[in-house]
Amino acid sequence: MKKILIVDDEQDIVESLKFVLEANNYTCYTADNGEDGLRLAKEIVPDLIILDVMMPKINGYKISRLLKYDAKYKNIPILMVTARSQEEDKLIGEETGADEYITKPFELDEVVKKVEEYLK
Repeated sequence: MKKILIVDDEQDIVESLKFVLEANNYTCYTADNGEDGLRLAKEIVPDLIILDVMMPKINGYKISRLLKYDAKYKNIPILMVTARSQEEDKLIGEETGADEYITKPFELDEVVKKVEEYLK
């Protein structure tokens, strides 16, 4: 079973993503701040990470950068989730190595579709 790590400080988003992804036969791990998210990513080496940008302790950009510059984790697809849809945010996301950019509020099935594309 593919492992997905969801890192977001908004509990309702985490719960709904986890629910819909587990219904699609993925194993989900969650963290509600950047520090725990980074630690978990290194611990479980997930098949994909759904990562919020604005978070306590370490933001999503920094986590993405740290993982993408590490040979051990650089091939893990990162779906960056943000409430900020400005173009410059997307550019920063791309610079940090995020594979995909999803703007809040999002449709859950849209996220599931993206996840499936990356985990085919």
